[in-house]
Amino acid sequence: MSPLILAGVAAAISIGYAVALAFRTLSASAGSEDAQQIAAAIQEGSVAFLTRQYRKVSIVAAILTLIIGASPLGWPAAFGFITGAVASAVAGVAGMYIAVRANVRVAHAAGSGLPAAFSLAYRGGAVTGFAVVGLALAAIVFIASAFGTDDLTPLIALSFGGSLISVFARLGGGIFTKAADVGADLVGKLEAGIPEDDPRNPAVIADNVGDNVGDDAGMAADIFETYVVTTVAAMLLISLASPAQILLPLALGAVAVVASIIASQFVKIGASSKQLFRWIAGGGESGSIMAALYQGFFIAAGLSAIGFTFVMSEVDFALWYAALVGIAVTVAMVVITEYYTSKRFRPVKEIAEASTSGHGTNVIAGLAFGMEATTAPVGVIVLGMLTAYGLAGTTGVAIAAAAMLSLAGIVVAIDAFGPITDNAGGIAEMSKMPEDVRKVTDALDAVGNTTKAVTKGYAIASAGLAALVLFVAYLEEFAEGSLTFALDDPYVLAGILIGAAVPYLFASFAMRAVGRAAGAVVEEVRRQFREIPGIMEGTAKPEYGRAVAIVTDAALKEMLVPALLPVAVPVLIWFLFGPEHGPIALGGALIGVIVTGLFVAISMTSGGAAWDNAKKYIEEGKHGGKGSLAHAAAITGDTVGDPYKDTAGPAINPVIKVMNVVALLLARFF
Repeated sequence: MSPLILAGVAAAISIGYAVALAFRTLSASAGSEDAQQIAAAIQEGSVAFLTRQYRKVSIVAAILTLIIGASPLGWPAAFGFITGAVASAVAGVAGMYIAVRANVRVAHAAGSGLPAAFSLAYRGGAVTGFAVVGLALAAIVFIASAFGTDDLTPLIALSFGGSLISVFARLGGGIFTKAADVGADLVGKLEAGIPEDDPRNPAVIADNVGDNVGDDAGMAADIFETYVVTTVAAMLLISLASPAQILLPLALGAVAVVASIIASQFVKIGASSKQLFRWIAGGGESGSIMAALYQGFFIAAGLSAIGFTFVMSEVDFALWYAALVGIAVTVAMVVITEYYTSKRFRPVKEIAEASTSGHGTNVIAGLAFGMEATTAPVGVIVLGMLTAYGLAGTTGVAIAAAAMLSLAGIVVAIDAFGPITDNAGGIAEMSKMPEDVRKVTDALDAVGNTTKAVTKGYAIASAGLAALVLFVAYLEEFAEGSLTFALDDPYVLAGILIGAAVPYLFASFAMRAVGRAAGAVVEEVRRQFREIPGIMEGTAKPEYGRAVAIVTDAALKEMLVPALLPVAVPVLIWFLFGPEHGPIALGGALIGVIVTGLFVAISMTSGGAAWDNAKKYIEEGKHGGKGSLAHAAAITGDTVGDPYKDTAGPAINPVIKVMNVVALLLARFF
């Protein structure tokens, strides 16, 4: 069977499996009328935000489609671009549709105990995971079948379409979720002294909406584009060195999809004391949950490694070893990220301990560990890159990157489990479910926070490898000798410095956007507390819809400029430096954005998650527990970390790739 057909069959299986899981999830009981009403409000807010967001993004996409079609790139490239944009949006919407319906069902299932709630939450998350991978594979197969693989421009444009939607989805959803979260915490927890997810907080529905539009829809669009960009980049590089093996990355993806579906059947708590990886995950309920998730992940990795031998039986076996390097990098990133974000290890415990001295020391410790958290991942990426290169040159690096992304299905399933459990806890609190229900949802939510950080680390690491592959492809676009790329060239150095500044400028835009939007939420919550008598006594109902509308308007207003930054910068560099020096300076900019983007993104995502889990660690009774000085300091750290880990940090991942893809299209354009 040809790799193209194999990938098409695997895509159909993946989408079919996601649909089957969706029906199973929706067939579960949604619980009480009160809980269903709260869930309906979350659904309504989520749909309203995504509808308005994609309405704005569609205008940008339509303009770019016309520009690409009318350019020398041609209408096949325009068709590829719009296909990538639509498929990326569909991936996000599909995942969110199930997440906002699984949340209330998980809350109800929590009344039957941890295993039932866990299975339902994972099943809901797996819908997103396998829908994302299935749609990504299907989009690549569709464009490759329609236009062939002799000219990969339509596939590069497909990557650009997915990347553009990803930046908007990650950024817009990230601004929404953190503005609502920060606004709710600042007034609810710190000023009013009420618990998280308390129904008296006017921003509580907006906060739960944010979990879905940011951590589910945004994340799905992000991983979709990462999968597509990495696969297409690998195909592009292989086409230059070994044209006969151009479809090999698709075969790897197909094998890993099937392996991940099989592995998903083993993600169960059941006999938690006998979980295969319980020794990694630690004890207690959280250990049981992480052990179940790890069991599925490692089985998927093992089965994929075995399956790769069959699709590589007729090629140089060094490529199989390169694929194993990609899997090893994925495993290492999972382990490292958990170390820096889990409550069981030194970083989170030291941040919690620093909180006993006050707000400032908490912030200092969080920043310090965010910086430290960059070293090991970058070391792993460097080692993986050099090992793969030593095995099979640049083709080996491309295969390693493709193998790494081939596990996206089960990794995203583990991640999307997070926002579902977070919402389930909120619904349990707001509908006044029994304490034992909230205990189960809290255990699931605590693990979900770590799994979300793991996926962000995975996406960023893969972005690094994919961007390196794209950079090599960019250099190969120029005839031999026509582009001299030397580090003593001032135009190269100028480009490096400009590119290195982009992640910082982008992160600044994103952080300030969250701050401004959160400020609007704070004012609205204060207004409602002040003007609606009886909210604090529970005799009057807050105006939840008003808070959702305010944060929606703010997020959509703030996302446009930073989202277009990675598109505009390569174009400006190309034209400002002129036809002679523009390509050289742009090559330098790609190096700069890769280097600083990796460090800034990893620092923000790991540091922010560590801040969050330090707060949860204190809430479990450590260092004085809830209401203590340490707890107040930890809330401050978590407030700072929220836009770090859920807005600016993860959105840098598509920024790196958008700049590289735009550069590649510019090279082909001219």
